[in-house]
Order: sequence, then C-alpha cells, then structure tokens
Amino acid sequence: MAGRNVLIVYAHQSPASFNAAVRDVAVEVLEQQGCRVVVSDLYAMNFRASATSQDIKGELKNPEHFHYGDETMFAWQEGRLSDDITQEHRKVEEAELIIFQFPMYWFSVPAILKGWLDRVLTQGFAFSLEKMYNNGIFKHKKAMLSFSTGAPESMFLPDGINGDINVTLWPLQNGVLHFCGFQVLAPQIFWAPTFSPPQVREAMLGAWRARLGGLWEETPLTFAPSEYFDLSFQGGFRLRSEVKEERSEHPYGITTGHHLGKPLPPNNQTKATPPNDKNQPKH
Repeated sequence: MAGRNVLIVYAHQSPASFNAAVRDVAVEVLEQQGCRVVVSDLYAMNFRASATSQDIKGELKNPEHFHYGDETMFAWQEGRLSDDITQEHRKVEEAELIIFQFPMYWFSVPAILKGWLDRVLTQGFAFSLEKMYNNGIFKHKKAMLSFSTGAPESMFLPDGINGDINVTLWPLQNGVLHFCGFQVLAPQIFWAPTFSPPQVREAMLGAWRARLGGLWEETPLTFAPSEYFDLSFQGGFRLRSEVKEERSEHPYGITTGHHLGKPLPPNNQTKATPPNDKNQPKH
C-alpha cells in the first residue's frame, strides 16, 4: 500500500461536521498505510458548480450553438480547459483510489459535487463511446461513495418510504463511476448521524476505520459486462438475445438497472457479490 495515491473529493460546508470527521479518519488511516492522500475540499476551494463556456480558454468551435461536452472535449485535447479543471484532472490521473465524501442531498450529491462530476469528468479525459463501462478509461482505478444520510436505514429498505437504497445509488455508481470504468467499491453509508447519540457516531467512525484497513483488498461491486450488449447503433446497445435467454431461468435480474422485469438482485449496489453467486453475471 505504500506509495499509493488517494484522492478524497470532499463536499461539506462545516469543518465541525460528521463528514469532516469521516474525512479525517480516512486521511489518518490511509497515511498510516503509507498512502499519499490529497483532499479536494470543494467548498473551501470555492469550486464552481456550473458547467459553462468559462471552462474553456480561447475561442469556441461553435459559438452560435454551444455544446458543453464537445467544446470541453476539444479544449481538453488542445490544453485549453480552465485551470481549476486541469488541476483536478491531474489529481484524478495520479489517484489509484477516489473517495467521494458528502452528505446525501435529495437522494443524490450536493450541487457543488455534482458540478465536480459535470466539469471534471470531461469527455475524452474520462470517457468516450469506445471507452466506457468495463472498457472504460479508469478501469485500473478504484472509486467509492462515502456519505451520510438524513434518514435511518429503515427508510431506505425495499419496503421503506424512501425506497430501496440500491435504486437510489444506481445512477451514481453505474451511470457515473462505472461508466467511466472505475472499479466501484461498496459504498460506506453513515445512517442518520445527526439523529444518533455520540456513542453510535463513534461506532460508525470505528467501523469506517476498520474497513479502511482492508479497503485495497475488497472485491468491487458487480455490473453487467459490456460484452453482454450489442455495442452498435444498429443493435441499439441492447442486451444480446443469447444473454436474455440464458438469464431467463434466473430468479433475479442481472443488476439493479438491468432487472429484465425480475426482482432486483438483493443489495446489488451496496455489497460485493461472492464470485460463486450464480445469480450474478460472470466476468
């Protein structure tokens, strides 16, 4: 573990917050392992959330019809992205593990962190049509979500009022992290620390500290491999017929998103699947 680089993208306004304590535990434990830890404290950096033409130096390719994705891709290719994006690109390039530390807002990330995702995961730098999902650009890197909730775990169960947390996490873990190729580690969820007594919060931090000790050896979450799909516009990037047929006898869908009208595979977005689980895709 010595010499490994870790980036923590941290999004909380208060240095006295529980999220700050979680961040500090991660920095402490990972540095004790010999890792080099860099923290992007987005609020302290006054990181700009809005994805606009200000992210590009010089003239636009098509000023009459501004397309953010295309323009930033061209700017990345030509070294014309704004300095704040370029600095974050450098951190991502160096990192072997990225931890996103945040409080869950409205079933997602805070706006400032969404802005980081929008602006830093630039087309070309982080993904392309040819390099996505398990063939993605960052397939040799790990990433994970570490976040607090305002609601207890019971509210995020399949029969809870908020619905299954696995469904909530699918857009972030599959649609952002896995899409860019990251090996996605199971999330670290701190359930309702604001409403927990001090001893419970201390236990949460203790469990996080213990997990960090073996984080590098963890098995990533399971996603449907790209080989399951017809990766062409003619085929619509849809599941291959032979895969559908093979899966027809399985009691669960392939993933939270690829449920195929079947029950969702339990804990697909919160726990790594044992390699011998016949209900999960084989890599």
